[in-house]
Amino acid sequence: MGGFFGIAKHNECINELFYGVDYNSHMGTKRAGIATCNNGVFTRSIHNIENSYFRSKFEGDLKDFAGKVGIGVISDTDAQPIIVNCHLGKFAIVTVGRINNISALEKELLAKGHHFCEHSYDIINPTEMIAALISEGSDYVSGIENVYKRVKGSCSMLLLTEDSIIAARDRLGRTPIIIGKKDGAHAATSETCAFPNLGFEVCYNVGPAEIVEIKADSIKQLKAPEEEMQICAFLWTYYGYPVCEYENRNVDLMRYDSGLEMGKNDDTEVDFVSAVPDSGIGMALGYAEGKNVPYKRGIVKYTPTWPRSFTPSTQERRELVAKMKLIPNRALLYDKRVIFCDDSIVRGTQLRDNVKDLFECGAKEVHIRISCPPLIYPCKYINFTASKSEMELITRRVIQELEGDAGKDLEEYATTDSPKYNAMVERIRQQLGLTSLRFNSIETVVKAIGLPKCKICTHCFDGSSFD
Repeated sequence: MGGFFGIAKHNECINELFYGVDYNSHMGTKRAGIATCNNGVFTRSIHNIENSYFRSKFEGDLKDFAGKVGIGVISDTDAQPIIVNCHLGKFAIVTVGRINNISALEKELLAKGHHFCEHSYDIINPTEMIAALISEGSDYVSGIENVYKRVKGSCSMLLLTEDSIIAARDRLGRTPIIIGKKDGAHAATSETCAFPNLGFEVCYNVGPAEIVEIKADSIKQLKAPEEEMQICAFLWTYYGYPVCEYENRNVDLMRYDSGLEMGKNDDTEVDFVSAVPDSGIGMALGYAEGKNVPYKRGIVKYTPTWPRSFTPSTQERRELVAKMKLIPNRALLYDKRVIFCDDSIVRGTQLRDNVKDLFECGAKEVHIRISCPPLIYPCKYINFTASKSEMELITRRVIQELEGDAGKDLEEYATTDSPKYNAMVERIRQQLGLTSLRFNSIETVVKAIGLPKCKICTHCFDGSSFD
């Protein structure tokens, strides 16, 4: 996925830009970049952050930056920002999203005389593609609207001009852009955890397909928002940092409420509830209260050196990192019946290894509760998983075993408590070696988010599409 941050100030912005981008680091693990503009001169730096942290890579570059406006990005895909000079003027751009039809767009634009300079992973740089589409417009607004019309997938972006930032949220608002304000400055970000320690307060949520221009002392709407929205449910379930808010709904409160609801309806007898850290903590706290049993830390995450295991490119490395970062607390687990709360099950490999370790530490029973429904469909909108194929999902492999066809009766398998749903969950439980396994329902997730179902993307759970 990815996250970005931009700022416009009355004075030098590099310090706030540096730390603001850093507060998006949980959103990606591959590339990071920042750019500023000072009297028409653009300065840019991009680094690979796969084996190090954003701060350690960029701190030495800060002396080279000057200017009152700047943007930066943490990306799980391409190198950004891109700096472009076209008939609209010179601008830098960062994006968050996914272009499903990038090959078709490349052929079309090359035939028109466009050229592309940036290539990675054997495809053109997606952010450069977005810049090329913008350059086809008569102004920035019509250029961004061209992106909305042509891109299949999603794209939110920040553009850095000589004296302002243009923020444009994805056409269906699948990813957020939130604007903060303090004396003499405005900032835009994917993650509101970037604001408090930099002195910003949330002042505006950019709407779906809305375009705004941000300056130090003003926010100007260039295009009004659309009514239709499909914000990703997984922002609350997994990706978001606990203190962040999307559409005025706090991440940790959503996780807590979903756990509370699930715990109230669970009659399993256990000694305590624990979390699979970190994204399972909010749910586990709510679950423990709803079930009226203690919360204890049966697993502890070793945070100093191990990054998230979700995004490494090979399965072998994902398994290794997953194994190394979580440490079972044997003293608490021995001879105990424990419910563990986690955000999701994608491939199942990581959880299976964790469960084996828990039993080896003496746990009598290991019950898993998942804060979202089973993932039946790969994400086709924002790249929230690294899955290359639907068969990487444990649900599809199980359906293949049960039906002989991984795509058969998916609607029934996605329906909570249907016979086929229950058969799938039971087979997953057996494969992972669990005492019991339960998933939250879509209805509980939607209720905990607090938005109408029609405004939330639940494609990965039920296959619903809104293109």
